[in-house]
Amino acid sequence: MLENLTKKFDLLLKKIQGRGVLTEQNIDETLREVRLALLGADVHFSVVKSFIENVRKSAVGADVLESLTPGQQMVKIVWLELSRLMGPQNTGITFEKIPTKVMLVGLQGTGKTTSAAKLALFYKRQGKKVLLVATDLKRPAACEQLHTLAKGIDVPIVLPNGKTDLFSVVAAGLEAGREQAVDLLIFDTAGRIEADEALMKELAEIRSWVAPEEVLLVADAMTGQSAVHVAERFHQSIGVSGVILTKTEGDARGGAMLSVRTVTGAPIRFMGVGEKVDALELFHPDRMASRILGMGDILSLVEQVEKRFSKEQAIHVAKKIKSDQFTLEDFLQQLVQIKGMGNIGEILNMIPGVGSMAKLPDSNQMDKELRHSTAILSSMTAKERLNPDSINGSCRVRIAKGSGTSVQEVNRLLKQFFQAKKMLKSVSTGKGPKFGGLGGGWKNPLRQIFSS
Repeated sequence: MLENLTKKFDLLLKKIQGRGVLTEQNIDETLREVRLALLGADVHFSVVKSFIENVRKSAVGADVLESLTPGQQMVKIVWLELSRLMGPQNTGITFEKIPTKVMLVGLQGTGKTTSAAKLALFYKRQGKKVLLVATDLKRPAACEQLHTLAKGIDVPIVLPNGKTDLFSVVAAGLEAGREQAVDLLIFDTAGRIEADEALMKELAEIRSWVAPEEVLLVADAMTGQSAVHVAERFHQSIGVSGVILTKTEGDARGGAMLSVRTVTGAPIRFMGVGEKVDALELFHPDRMASRILGMGDILSLVEQVEKRFSKEQAIHVAKKIKSDQFTLEDFLQQLVQIKGMGNIGEILNMIPGVGSMAKLPDSNQMDKELRHSTAILSSMTAKERLNPDSINGSCRVRIAKGSGTSVQEVNRLLKQFFQAKKMLKSVSTGKGPKFGGLGGGWKNPLRQIFSS
């Protein structure tokens, strides 16, 4: 997501940073290109107009034009305005009242039911006691889907169980929440193909019965400005306190992300970053602004790594590498955890400077190679993964057939593994390269993060 916009911003800001002096004329030239980039990203025209005016007003001030580093000042102004555009700092749901009641609303197909389970797991992992309530009486499949998801994350759920009266289902959910003394009560409501009057009336009734602390709209980032119009409709009809933007890991142009808060007044609170039930993140406007400008997002990357890799695991793997006992079994476990972090392209874009590299490999190709490597390793026996030297020619043919790949791909993976193993051991013992050539732009932020 936002890949094209990031590349355009990166080129524009490099151009303006290269100028020794900024004038009103070259600022206007740059902002015209920024305007076209934002409109090309499907950002709402009124948002683009306001954004450009605000940036220009700040950029032509004496502090910028008379600065020793006017280009850097301009980048800072654009970053601040992008951050402001997407909303205030976000801390997620505040549990000022127990139980805190959250009502999820949205159109059919936006990922609302899955988002209910994602939100439940997100707060369960923070030690909160959560209860799900299925209130879609029109589509039994939605209730069954939520039930399956709830079982998978071991969260209790209240189902209609044959009830045809919506008020009875809502009342049962509220009663169960009190009896079980839950911290968070999530109501998954009905969706429709469009936001018609019947849907708005039903949601307004549920809101009056539940009196939720939060009404979160689930919107599909892939629909661009349509998502903004839908958000506006829901906000006007029932009132929305925030948005969960789904499918942000795809190739959406970013119009919804940059427009929804300005147009509706409802900030983005969470992002769905994958199909898996643990693929939900808090939305941080300042971090997203940094990613859009090609500055990366080290904090979010570190948080994702910490979710997948514990300190104990890291120490265990480091010991195995140092003692030359790192096996294909360990390698497979690492690949599975990396796959769980989401799209490779999204991960790389979090590293400062990487997302805008012209020679960066295609992220879809990298994901494909990751899947192939995982399939090859999974097609090996446990004995072969523990002792890769025992994998002879006939074994390689069998592994290739079992993984749906070629013998050449199997050979390439084994070669890469042995080369990486040798390099990692030399680095861990202090005899290998120190990677100093990456430059301060890479190593300093990382050193600060991991040493703090």
